Amino acid sequence: MAQLWGGRFTKETDQMVYDFNASILFDRRLYRQDIEGSMAHVKMLAKQGILTKQERDRILLGLTDILQDVESGRLEITSEYEDIHSFVEANLIERIGDTGKKLHTGRSRNDQVALDMRMYVRAEVQETDHLLADLLEVLQRIMEENINTFMPGFTHLQKAQPVTLAHHIGAYFEMFRRDRSRLEDIYERMNYCPLGAGALAGTTYPLDRNYTAELLNFYGPTRNSMDSVSDRDYVIEYLAALSTIMMHLSRFSEEIIIWNSNEYRFVELDDAYSTGSSIMPQKKNPDIAELVRGKTGRVYGALMGFLTTMKGIPLAYNKDMQEDKEGVFDAIDTVKSCLKLFTGMVDTMKFNEKVMEASAKNGFTNATDVADYLVNHGVPFRDAHGISGRLVLRCIAENKALDDLTLEEFRAESSVFEDDIYEAISMKTCVEKRLTLGAPGEAAMRKVIAGNRRYLDETERL
Repeated sequence: MAQLWGGRFTKETDQMVYDFNASILFDRRLYRQDIEGSMAHVKMLAKQGILTKQERDRILLGLTDILQDVESGRLEITSEYEDIHSFVEANLIERIGDTGKKLHTGRSRNDQVALDMRMYVRAEVQETDHLLADLLEVLQRIMEENINTFMPGFTHLQKAQPVTLAHHIGAYFEMFRRDRSRLEDIYERMNYCPLGAGALAGTTYPLDRNYTAELLNFYGPTRNSMDSVSDRDYVIEYLAALSTIMMHLSRFSEEIIIWNSNEYRFVELDDAYSTGSSIMPQKKNPDIAELVRGKTGRVYGALMGFLTTMKGIPLAYNKDMQEDKEGVFDAIDTVKSCLKLFTGMVDTMKFNEKVMEASAKNGFTNATDVADYLVNHGVPFRDAHGISGRLVLRCIAENKALDDLTLEEFRAESSVFEDDIYEAISMKTCVEKRLTLGAPGEAAMRKVIAGNRRYLDETERL
């Protein structure tokens, strides 16, 4: 058993205890962060005169070789080691001798693992931001192409008022745009370096924490050594952001599942993002959307699990905090795969424009516009509401859309109606006269789409 702390102990750790305590099977994915953090630490130690330049160069060369060997597959990270820190240090000593034992000068595993996890999460925050930006580009394209694709808008899953596909997709654009802003907030708060905090109370060595932070692209060092090693707020915030992303993906997936059904037929999913049935040859199932919807609970579980883990931990570091990894790693992997697959699915699915427009007409989504027509001709709104409702009842009884009624049938309910009622309640008119910012009218939508394009072009990815 490769351990860094055996001097205090007179007997071997029980194997079951060792296995329960070890983290190498999951924290091995932190190998790059551990090695890069060690390189920065060694450079700082040499700068401060704690190590010689020769010692610095030998250690850096050894660490570089270990990194290259791991990434090429020549060196395997095995359960022989307790954790990734033990693996790196033991291999370094094996390669360069006693000089490797000086790597840990002025450092604890507590601030080391805090650094590794912070660097790892920082990189994943950036990658998540990139994946969201890719999805937003796809949504932007759909919006640009469907400014005049009419469809029903819904409340309570009931057809309500006519909108456009661009407008509907635009709602998800706003959600995922907010998700990116949350990631930016997390990045800003978390981008401070805990290395140099030691176990909990700093160190007597004259470390230059600002220099280490600069080498590792942090804004600066953390300001309290106890908080430095026990802070996992950024993990919780990231899990919360990932949960919100999954909630948005799940809502969108639910709509795609509904739209893909035989009853709606609003969309057709590409064969590459669908599956069939082992018994029913006619089936084309929206499995990707369903799995995204299902995996949302998995990510929520990681958030709630780690919140529960952290709720009773006194300062400073406690072994409980090792639980910040497995669930977090799984949540990150889940969200990244969901974003990639969801983006591909949406990018390739086809919209049945005629079906969507017919659904808006047959769902009486222009009933409010009938009432508005009457109000604009002097009828009190409450009376206009009743007249419009009776016209809808007639249409339901006769299996018609409001547009299909004759002028005589309109006038049977109110003499106010004239030939211009048909123009007033056409899908195009109903949508285009809604011109307030954020509404589905063409003029309003073009302003929003232009703003989206500026945002995508001018906002740097993390």
